[in-house]
This record gives sequence, structure tokens and C-alpha cells, in this order.
Amino acid sequence: MRKSLPSMIIDSAILFLFVMVVYVFAVSDTFSIMQLPDSFYHMNTIFLSILIEALPFVLIGVIIAGFIQIFITEDQLKKWIPKNKYAAVFMSCVVGGLFPACECGIVPIVRRLIAKGVPIYAGVGFLLTGPLINPIVIFSTYMAFGNDLTIALLRMGIGFLIALVIGIIISFLFQTNQLKSQTPTVSSCESDSSTPSFLEKTGKTLLHAVDEFFDMGKYLIIGAFLAACVQVYVSTNLLVSIGDGQVTSLIVMMGLAYLLSLCSEADAFIGASFSNIFPQASILGFLIYGPMIDLKNTFMMLSVFKTRFVLIFIGIVTVTVFIFISLLQVLN
Repeated sequence: MRKSLPSMIIDSAILFLFVMVVYVFAVSDTFSIMQLPDSFYHMNTIFLSILIEALPFVLIGVIIAGFIQIFITEDQLKKWIPKNKYAAVFMSCVVGGLFPACECGIVPIVRRLIAKGVPIYAGVGFLLTGPLINPIVIFSTYMAFGNDLTIALLRMGIGFLIALVIGIIISFLFQTNQLKSQTPTVSSCESDSSTPSFLEKTGKTLLHAVDEFFDMGKYLIIGAFLAACVQVYVSTNLLVSIGDGQVTSLIVMMGLAYLLSLCSEADAFIGASFSNIFPQASILGFLIYGPMIDLKNTFMMLSVFKTRFVLIFIGIVTVTVFIFISLLQVLN
């Protein structure tokens, strides 16, 4: 099959990144053709650390996505989802809050759920709360802030409310699933009318997981690379100097959350390091906004959903988080 131009560009970019990593770690010291700056090595280290941190969650996500594709039917999903859209959004947010998933691993799961017939607004609820308020994230937040329940409970409660509001807004704006037309279709081996055995289903689940992993992995690599570049070449001190007011500090912390692309299970420890610089509400904005949308997550969503939907979704998340946290600042 002839590849499209965007696909060729993406594949070329991934090849370049792979060659760069091999060069730096295998031959640069012995057969160095040119002297690379220290910042390049620092960026490469951060790039690999983001990948190593995110890949386990992506693997878990694609395996679950493969399980959903093979073992769960559309009729079963329809029985589990309330017909009332408000109840559906609420249920999806609750289920997401109980589901330990990173913002990277949640994307393939949500894609598979929506492809199976889950409404887009219910998928969004799951997409937002899964990485934000699952038990692992709340516990890590509690530990990062010196065993203080306040910030952990605020993150869980306000994050849940924001996810509910965003899901309801999406339900009014979008009626179709918003998936790209190039979403994977069922292979011919699945069209057989005979009932497959459990082992055959397991094998098909793993095959789907592999396809999903390579489909999503290239976007994760590009997003991780850009996030690493930002962490090295964008001055944090400059951003801190800008955020000297309540509004500007919130904007700066939300911007940092998006650009740094931290894993939601570890972002609380970074957020806690800013506690002596920014007010608590701005730290909370950092902790809520990052798991909902960040740079690497944006690339993965663009590979799954229509561009228009992703851009509108980012705008809704940004405005909603900003309004909620600003109201919290006023109340305090």
C-alpha cells in the first residue's frame, strides 16, 4: 500500500530519532564526527526517561484495548452505558477514576471503546478522569505533599467536577464519534462465523495489541522528543519570573504542565517543588491540567481523533480548568 505524505514524514522522523539515539549511546564517544553540545545529551536523556516512564502504561493500555476489541461486543457495551447522556458522562467519570491509567495508555483504550459504540462524551469522561484521579495518582499526590490530604482531595474533587462539565459540553457539541476514518478495521480472520476458542481470542487480542502499540507508539515518540526539547531549551526561570501574579502564575503552571508532559503518577512530585514559588491554586492547576492534556498526549489524540475535535477539546479543557481554578482563587 502506498503511504500518504504525512505518514512518510512521521516514519522518517521516527527513523531520525532512532538513529540519533543509537549514535549518541553507541558510537559518539569512539567515532565522533562532530562534537555535540552538553544540552543535546541532556535532552536525549530526558527524551529516553519520558519514553521509559510512559511505555509500560502504553503497553497496558494497548493490551486492554485488544481485550475490548476481541472479548467485548457492541451489545454488551450498550447494556452498560446509560441512555441518558448526563448519567453516561457521570458513569464514565466514575469508572475512569477507579481505573489506573496514564494519559498515554488511556488513548488507545478510549479509541477502542468509542469504535465499539461508546458515545464520544462518555469516552471523554473516561479519558479525563482515568489519568487524573485514579488511586495511584491520588496516593502519589498525598505522598508528594508531605502526607497532606488537602491537595490530594482537592485534585480529586475539582478534577472530577471539571471532567463532568467537559463531558457534558462535548455531548452538546459533538454527536458522532469523531474518530478518523483510518481507524483500524476488523481483520479478515475475525470475520469467520465460527466461534473462536479462548486461546484463539487471546492470540487475536495480542495481535491487536501489537498493531495498536506500533500505531500509537510513533506519536508518543514524537511527543516525548518535543517535550524533552522544551524541558532543555525553554528556561524555567523565565517562566517563573513571569508568573508573579495569581492569574499569570496559573497560566504559567498550566503551560508547564502541558509542555513538560509528565506522567500523571509522578507529576505531583514536580508540582510540590513549586510550592514555595506559586500559590496552592496554581499548583492545583498544574496537577489537574497536565493529566487531562499535554504535548505528547496531544500527538496521540491527533492520530486517533479528527483535528478539529482535538483543537476544540484542548480549548474546552484549557478554559474550563482556568475558570474553575480562578474561582477557587477568589474563594480563598
